[in-house]
Amino acid sequence: MSQQTSQAPSDQNAAVTASFLGWTLDAFDYFLVVYGLTAIAKDFHRSDKEMALSITITLAFRPIGAFLFGLLADRYGRRTPLMIDLIFYSIIEVATAFAPTYTSFLILRALFGIGMGGEWGVGASLAMEKVPPRLRGLLSGLLQQGYALGNLLAALCYFFLFQKWGWRPMFLLGGLPALLALFVRVKVKESEAWEKTKSADWGQLWAAIFSNWKIFLYIALLMTFMNFSSHGTQDMYPTFLQRYLHFDGQKRTMISAIASVGAIAGGIFFGWMSDRIGRRRAIVTALCLAVLAIPLWAFSPTTAMVVAGAFLMQFMVQGAWGVIPAHLSELAPDSVRGFLPGFAYQCGVLISGSIVYLQAFLAESMSYSSTMAVTGAVVFIGGAIVTAMGKEKHGREFGG
Repeated sequence: MSQQTSQAPSDQNAAVTASFLGWTLDAFDYFLVVYGLTAIAKDFHRSDKEMALSITITLAFRPIGAFLFGLLADRYGRRTPLMIDLIFYSIIEVATAFAPTYTSFLILRALFGIGMGGEWGVGASLAMEKVPPRLRGLLSGLLQQGYALGNLLAALCYFFLFQKWGWRPMFLLGGLPALLALFVRVKVKESEAWEKTKSADWGQLWAAIFSNWKIFLYIALLMTFMNFSSHGTQDMYPTFLQRYLHFDGQKRTMISAIASVGAIAGGIFFGWMSDRIGRRRAIVTALCLAVLAIPLWAFSPTTAMVVAGAFLMQFMVQGAWGVIPAHLSELAPDSVRGFLPGFAYQCGVLISGSIVYLQAFLAESMSYSSTMAVTGAVVFIGGAIVTAMGKEKHGREFGG
């Protein structure tokens, strides 16, 4: 009997739930900064470009978390590193609410980046190792859209609470991941695939990591373009809606919330499609359709068309992303699945984090619409080419 089918359904469900919620709460905190960027900038007497640097710093520090927690996950198992990470970034999220200066805010966002970077690789490996191969794409889409749900919850939080509370009290909600750590401790069992294929010592683990440098470089390149696509269409979009279309805070957060609904639907749909047509075909299809959605997304003259464009764009972009947890987990060897996909992913984040700052910089000399459209087209086409050039191991068994 395969490793996946030997898992009890309740254990599979608990693992997917824990990983999904961990990624949701990560994204929730991350997007609180995105939606509150102009208000935080005003509080600290900084420009949009200077506050965009805080987003770039968060992304830049994510590889450190993926490196540290990924190593721990492959050496000591998935559960304990995941619990430590959840508690760590909960503390940082709450501390952000009390940041007294711009400098302290940047430091806390860097530390949060470490926690955010550690969660994805460990959570994705734990979940993907437990679910049946025939459902891996569908559940991959569900898992990845924890990110979109976090975005949606952040938008709703901003919409309903910002006018009453301001930006600081919203970060106090960031203590919730500590409760999720308790759920992992009680409900989630260790991965059987890891137990069967774990390295005997650190030397064996390092040897396994270095022997897979080619697949690491490929995943890092792929994730650079995937993160360009995601962050390039999300992080500065609320600011674009404010600066270019002059939408107020409530209108732009509701548009972003509708876009997040599109992201959730797209992630699940293309994840499901990848179980039928393959991982690469699903990703390439979604990215090519995203190119076609650019005019509606960036140049719409009416609010209704802006809403439609935002929904379709995130349906396609996060549709491509919905395939990623399954695709990367299948590409990675058993012995380094906790480390290699997550660290390569976050190295892509490190490179692509510059797009937020680049867009803010370009928008000072050209229109926000042109900035968003040009950067979007380049990264979508590049991502489709890199995906098509790679390999896939659709439906492979883990722990064999």
